[in-house]
Amino acid sequence: MFTEAIEAILRDHATSEAVCAIGKGGASASIWDAVEEAGFLALLTPESAGGAGLSLSAIAPVFTAFGRYAVPVPFAQSIAARALLRDTEVAAPAGMTALAGACRRREDGSLEAPQVPFGMTCDHVLANVDGDLLLLDAARAERKASGVHGSVSGTLDWRRDAVPLPFGSNGEEVLLFSAAIHATAIAGAMDRVFAMTLQYCNDRSQFGKSIGKFQAVQHQLSVMAQQVASASMASELAFSGAGAAPERLATAIAKARTSMAVPLVASTAHALHGAIGVTAEYDLQRYTRRLHEWRMADGSEAFWNRMVGKAILTQTQATIVDFARTAPYGIAV
Repeated sequence: MFTEAIEAILRDHATSEAVCAIGKGGASASIWDAVEEAGFLALLTPESAGGAGLSLSAIAPVFTAFGRYAVPVPFAQSIAARALLRDTEVAAPAGMTALAGACRRREDGSLEAPQVPFGMTCDHVLANVDGDLLLLDAARAERKASGVHGSVSGTLDWRRDAVPLPFGSNGEEVLLFSAAIHATAIAGAMDRVFAMTLQYCNDRSQFGKSIGKFQAVQHQLSVMAQQVASASMASELAFSGAGAAPERLATAIAKARTSMAVPLVASTAHALHGAIGVTAEYDLQRYTRRLHEWRMADGSEAFWNRMVGKAILTQTQATIVDFARTAPYGIAV
């Protein structure tokens, strides 16, 4: 129900023209206001606090939809931030909130949040600083753009007097939520990229028939479909737990698997589209740029695979199959 309602809003407001305009520095108020006014930012907020009180598994399709439209606004992050503030006395701030899963505190007390998704446009940053939870005012930060075309990610620096005291010890949940969100975003964007590629191959004719009927093209499409399906299943794993935040190992597997699929899916899509795929007027380049950006956000597959590998080496399960079947869910064999 919520997914369909949000997708209806995104179809009207997150058009190609609107998204491209935001990427060029335009205002995002129309998209943000449409979702905020509908009350969707409180989907994970408990009912006792005026929210919808959705479970993680119920919110996953919503986060995937944001990826499917490559929304350049931190909706998912703002929803998660409100959930992460559940056990604190800090009220959810107004405006757009980004998540910074790995901040660095310098010896002089200043703080750096490297390559924060939506860091150039957000109003606040909910940050993990050595396991502590901090809510930072983005307006008081020095922002440095990533330099990537069309990206709103950036590195934020706060001076010592702009860094508040921590108000929670669940900082790692920021990293886990952010990584899980990017896993679903990758899955959603891949779904759109595959649909665009399949449609193009069916419409584009060569030697008297659509290129989608050539065996070589069909092979590439089938491999691409396999990667997209695998990424979709992996992203759901991150939100399969019963807790208030994604589980550590499940998130690691999800982010690693979805990130691993990005190079193949993006390169295959561009190969099958030919030259049109890189033109500014065609949406494919917008989605593949996002895929590569989300692959690196919160750590690439190398970072998360290392975490999964350590878990396997210390496993108590009898076999790898038992590990894969039970460990991500915290089930004892």
